[in-house]
Amino acid sequence: MTPATGTSSAPSNIRSKARGTRSRPPAPVVAAAVVISLATLIPLGFVIIMTVATGWDTAVKLVFRPRVGELLFNTVGLVLATIPLCIVIGVAAAWLVERTQLPGARFWSLVLAAPLAVPAFVNSYAWVSTIPSLGGIAGGTLVSVLSYYPLVYIPAAAALRRMDPALEQSAASLGLDRWRAFFRVILPQLWLPITGGSLLVGLHLLAEFGAFSMIRFNTFTTAIMEQYQSTFNGVAANMLASVLVLLCLAMLLFESRIRGNARYARIGSGVASRPPILPLGRYRPVAVVGVLALAALALGVPLGNVVRWLVAGGADIWDLPEIAHTLAQTLAFGLAGALLTVLLAFPIAWLAVRYPSWFTKLLEGTNYITSSLPGIVVALAFVTVAVGYLRPLYQTVPLVIAAYVLLFLPRALVNLRAGLAQAPRELEEAAQSLGNPPLKTFFRVTLRLTAPAAAGGAALVFLGIANELTATLLLAPTGVNTLATRFWSLSSEIDYGGAAPYALILILLSLPMTYLLYTQSQKAAGQ
Repeated sequence: MTPATGTSSAPSNIRSKARGTRSRPPAPVVAAAVVISLATLIPLGFVIIMTVATGWDTAVKLVFRPRVGELLFNTVGLVLATIPLCIVIGVAAAWLVERTQLPGARFWSLVLAAPLAVPAFVNSYAWVSTIPSLGGIAGGTLVSVLSYYPLVYIPAAAALRRMDPALEQSAASLGLDRWRAFFRVILPQLWLPITGGSLLVGLHLLAEFGAFSMIRFNTFTTAIMEQYQSTFNGVAANMLASVLVLLCLAMLLFESRIRGNARYARIGSGVASRPPILPLGRYRPVAVVGVLALAALALGVPLGNVVRWLVAGGADIWDLPEIAHTLAQTLAFGLAGALLTVLLAFPIAWLAVRYPSWFTKLLEGTNYITSSLPGIVVALAFVTVAVGYLRPLYQTVPLVIAAYVLLFLPRALVNLRAGLAQAPRELEEAAQSLGNPPLKTFFRVTLRLTAPAAAGGAALVFLGIANELTATLLLAPTGVNTLATRFWSLSSEIDYGGAAPYALILILLSLPMTYLLYTQSQKAAGQ
């Protein structure tokens, strides 16, 4: 009995020690995560410090003036007009593709997501080429809706695809027709993708510069860039940035409030049946014309105008040495920024998955809040810090890449978090029990298991960098161009033909991101 007792107690002691080890994350990893999270607070801290330093009287004069009222009216009006239209179009398109007998539904499901591959400023360029007088809030709403409705469509389609139809069947058994069942049963289950997609649309609207500047529609972002580039009025630009940050934070809080805590998960035994595919009947031609018109406006107009300018410009617009140089710089920025962003996201994601607590949630949430700030605010913060305290870094490549990291860190963080959650922790513990130190275990086990998720996050960051405009315009060294900034320079000079090759390459680079988002939504829906 004695040997048996001794043998059984040893594993218990080992398990107890293992649990004790897991309760405390490695200090170097915690330190790295804290430093990274504090660095992401630079833009928000900049806005707060500059507002306080300006003084109450000056701040009041700069904020409460007619110009700010005009910008507030334009920006809020744009948000209030665009988001409801994106919701209606996105949900209707998702419903037609996923739940009706729409001819070629698989084809349309890809085509209706594809406009996300067209940067908003390229879309604006195409519509200005088509309607030169386009402008005002109507023009801004048109370009915004056609650019951003896929942000609602993609998650709504995924939710409809994985939705358990049991509730619909129950509603039908209680005598509800299709329309009442849709509004009382299905639409509430789409609430989370609708609110999440609407938040993304709103944040894009607050951050967008190129699309609205091209149609001469003034928002806070265009006004801040104008103040900085033309008058160099730093105080006025900073006050506009503070109002813009308040709008971003208000939007985050509002989305969090209306999202609620409701859950729409199916709990029980058995396998959920597939959602019913409804016949369109006499509305079939109307549905086909509707999706065709949406695709023509959102995808056909930009692609058609790019091709038109390419044909009109002929061979002369293909300045191959300049295009190759710009593409190389874009690829260098994208690869360096993507690699660094994924590396810096690892400590935060690892702590969030392996050691969940209020502290790790705080670290993770800090990065999401900071990334919601527009690129123009991040750029202004970096310019101020570099000029005031780190002058050698002003207008250098490392400063640009640092801004990219802050802007796109959540893209890598979300993917890494999912990858780490699917990597069995027991394999790491087994490797360490065989004598492998933690660092060696990370490279031989953890990194291999999370490689696909890391690659996906890096791809999303890379394509975000390739399409980034405002931060690059303010921070890039003189003579350094990306595809986005070169396109912007030529289109601002009304050289639409010369800008067309850069627009085409931007779209081709963005297509993989759109397809990646679509395939991820398919996997989330179990297909």
